[in-house]
Amino acid sequence: MSSIRELARRCGVSVATVSRVFNTPEVVSQLTRQHVLAMAAEIGYLPNESARTLATKKSNMVGLVWDTDHRRPGWRHPFLQDILVALKSALSAQGLHLLMLAPDQSAGLDSRQRFLRAVQRHSVDGVVIIDNGSRDPAVLALGDAAVPCVALDLRITGPTCTSITSDNVGGARLATQHLIERGHHRIATITGPARNWPAAERLAGFRSALDEAGIALDEADVVAGDFYLDSGFAAMNRLLARDPRPTAVFAAGDEMAIGALRALHAAGLRAPDDVALVGFDDIEIAALIPPGLTTITQDKTGIGTAAAEAIMSMLSGDAPTPGPTTLPTTLVVRGTT
Repeated sequence: MSSIRELARRCGVSVATVSRVFNTPEVVSQLTRQHVLAMAAEIGYLPNESARTLATKKSNMVGLVWDTDHRRPGWRHPFLQDILVALKSALSAQGLHLLMLAPDQSAGLDSRQRFLRAVQRHSVDGVVIIDNGSRDPAVLALGDAAVPCVALDLRITGPTCTSITSDNVGGARLATQHLIERGHHRIATITGPARNWPAAERLAGFRSALDEAGIALDEADVVAGDFYLDSGFAAMNRLLARDPRPTAVFAAGDEMAIGALRALHAAGLRAPDDVALVGFDDIEIAALIPPGLTTITQDKTGIGTAAAEAIMSMLSGDAPTPGPTTLPTTLVVRGTT
């Protein structure tokens, strides 16, 4: 691989001029820039990223804090994977790299500083947070730091922080209203974790739709899940043991809905003939499992892209920190209702 000195010699310019072409091109004439870039392509020269970081004070790296309780066997949640692909694609298109950050475990380090120290150590320009709703103090501490920060489905405050989420209340209302319109009055729900912001909003939307329809909710028909398959299976078994059992269930996540569908099948029951079922997320498998899961669609690509656009806007320094973004949700009717 050619060096910067070799490129400078071939171009007949100084090493400093070559450095400016790649780091501060606006101070170099267009003719010189074109000459240096053409020669760089010809001899296969690539600028040293570490040196560029020192010169520009920018690493072109965005840190990813993925605090989704990765110790779980099912941590590779398809909804989160789709968001991550969209986020990475949008950043890559602008020449930015995505670096997954592990919390710093240095002895004696204040636990609140675990992620902040990782941000500083790797010199990332900004951070995107995907959180499991635990509200880890080390995650929340990023909001107090002077680092551009975008949180997905997490309330976080700070001078250079914003958040991206879906219309969880509206989506849950749509799901519940759909079941009511199908003639159901004994409707149960399988919720997400209590401390999770989207889960709380979906429960609020569910309750709101029942209240507006004048339908009383038996609190025993509110069963907690954790957004994963097994919890949906267990929750549906609890609901099926009720007497009388619900005629319809709104599951606050598709994986839980699919687990609930498995519980129905294991009990010799079918959706929607015995129990109607609606999920939330519209992950890929929702359309593939028979008879097809009725669900609420989140714009997963839109969430990832919006997060990338927000962090890039903050990194540009040309605009104030963008406000929170809420993306719309829609109902997709399939065979379980």
